[in-house]
Amino acid sequence: MTICGQIHSVESCGTVDGPGIRFVIFTKGCPLRCLYCHNPDCRPMTDGKQVTVDELIAEIEKYKSYMRFSGGGVTVSGGEPLMQPHFVAEIFKRCQKLGIHTALDTSGYADLEHAAKPVLEYADLVLLDIKSFEPETYFKVTSVPIEPTLKLAKYLSEINKPTWIRFVLVPHLTDDPANVEGLASFISTLGNIEKVEVLPFHKMGEYKWEQLGYDYQLKDTQPPTAELVQRTVDIFKKHGLAVVS
Repeated sequence: MTICGQIHSVESCGTVDGPGIRFVIFTKGCPLRCLYCHNPDCRPMTDGKQVTVDELIAEIEKYKSYMRFSGGGVTVSGGEPLMQPHFVAEIFKRCQKLGIHTALDTSGYADLEHAAKPVLEYADLVLLDIKSFEPETYFKVTSVPIEPTLKLAKYLSEINKPTWIRFVLVPHLTDDPANVEGLASFISTLGNIEKVEVLPFHKMGEYKWEQLGYDYQLKDTQPPTAELVQRTVDIFKKHGLAVVS
């Protein structure tokens, strides 16, 4: 039986969601309500495009040469891909049979046993977005608790799954040195982290919030200065972590 899923869109030549040139699938549905989300139109599971795994694989195969020569592959992002675990697992399973590298971009906010593990079995790489470390700050940013994400992070270390950590640096929200220090200290205890990506806050998705009638609370927040980015990077490096920004 063909498995179907709800997607928002695809990007055929992505370069920022994993190594090499990547075919990126943006799924619909997300339980988080991140204040800086640049894909708020991915939140609801409704009004997306229903596609079959067969249809996606047929499209993916058109770009195999780009992936092969660049060391790329397929990334499933969102939204939150783990809201559609059977769909994503089947995409990854089919990709691996074709020799295509697979990456999961996730917030980690999902049931570990029933949603995450079936997908992780076929994921070559995990891009784990950890929005903050202090529980109060994490909840302020996302409107959900941090515990499921930390639980997934520890599990990824236990199974030695290659992982990149992504941290969005937002002035006056996630930039508190104690918050960054706590996250860096936690990440340094994990044995599977290949690198940390410090992503400077931007407002490129603000227009989507306005179109959807959502209240964009960060309209007066500016991107972090180069000095703030460097101070943040230095904290991660102090803990022996490889960092890019």
